[in-house]
Amino acid sequence: MVKAVVGANWGDEGKGKITDMLAENADIIVRFQGGANAGHTIVNEYGKFALHTLPSGVFYGHTTSIIGNGVALNIPVLFKEVKSITEKGVPAPKLLVSDRAQIVMPYHILFDQYEEERLGGKSFGSTKSGIAPFYSDKYAKIGIQVSDLFDEELLRDKLEKVCALKNVTLEHLYHKPLLQPGELLSTLREYREMVEPYVCDVSLYLHRALKEGKTILLEGQLGTLKDTDHGIYPMVTSSSTLAAYGAIGAGIPPYEIKQIVTVCKAYSSAVGAGAFVSEIFGEEADELRRRGGDGGEYGATTGRPRRMGWFDCVASKYGCRLQGTTDVAFTVLDVLGYLDEIPVCVGYEIDGEITTDFPVTCKLEKAKPILKTLPGWKSDIRGIKKYEDLPENCRKYIEFIEEQIEYPITMVSNGPGREDIIYRESSLK
Repeated sequence: MVKAVVGANWGDEGKGKITDMLAENADIIVRFQGGANAGHTIVNEYGKFALHTLPSGVFYGHTTSIIGNGVALNIPVLFKEVKSITEKGVPAPKLLVSDRAQIVMPYHILFDQYEEERLGGKSFGSTKSGIAPFYSDKYAKIGIQVSDLFDEELLRDKLEKVCALKNVTLEHLYHKPLLQPGELLSTLREYREMVEPYVCDVSLYLHRALKEGKTILLEGQLGTLKDTDHGIYPMVTSSSTLAAYGAIGAGIPPYEIKQIVTVCKAYSSAVGAGAFVSEIFGEEADELRRRGGDGGEYGATTGRPRRMGWFDCVASKYGCRLQGTTDVAFTVLDVLGYLDEIPVCVGYEIDGEITTDFPVTCKLEKAKPILKTLPGWKSDIRGIKKYEDLPENCRKYIEFIEEQIEYPITMVSNGPGREDIIYRESSLK
């Protein structure tokens, strides 16, 4: 059986915790897209971790962690991450890397930095991890696959061609030092030594695992609103963040994905530029940011303060629809316990008209939130295990959100730990 864990919104919804939790009953966890440009924060018996490439189920001894072909693979970052967890007492993970995964090259990171520098105030708010240049090269068919590392002649030829192309831009647009094919070849030889023991035909491996009845968990990065096609384009990531892409990014048939757990936060947050209709500012935002997440709402990769907002029913309903949601995991609900009243965005006003359907970006930029205020529960809900033991106003908040987004909330997270989860029967089918 294949399950996917994906985000409904801008990322940072708490997917890492949900993947870590579901991984207890999984055999294989696959990262299927994205790169080291976003992180998943995990809190468990080993400590607190910010993972960027490793799947979030890596802490269990019985699981195999896979880097799928859809991932932007930064090889030194991956192995630095492996070292960072084993140094804290985590057993060395069983790790496989797809031979079809493509490699984030040192020049991808440079080009990312140079372009943001060139754009100045009109930049995309990139994490400067090389992701956009990487995916540009992948689809321009000048990327380097992991399998290429094992054919030196092919590698040398590819590097000479790509350097000739890149150096024109470096010289005439960015006015920066030129690339040297020989230096890059030496770097890739080092990469080859690091990755060689883990390289595998992942699609074939998963095909056999499915025949054996294994449980596979697909882990997505970011959320629907950062999807290249369906997100707040152009302020999006450069890969598909949807569960449907999990089939492609892992190399399995789409019909094998039976459960799609879409993670929604009990309020909204976002890192980077782009339309964010329910955004709040000033002291109200600072207070929510300070209390949010586990230790505050700051990017796991960048450390940047996240932009804060109230729960957005319009964006979340859209996010769940595009993911093909079977279950919603509703996270960080405990954070809202300090509020007397909790505003929720239930619609958008655009050019004098009210809508509950998520629009294209140019209309989204003009949208004003329509807020409905719900009473708070004014108590700490951490430690509660049963849904019926939650305060009445807390249950009403969950049920109101569920009614608005039209997808069943079957998991409620009320703390950072694996055990801080409440399962509930939804009235929605």
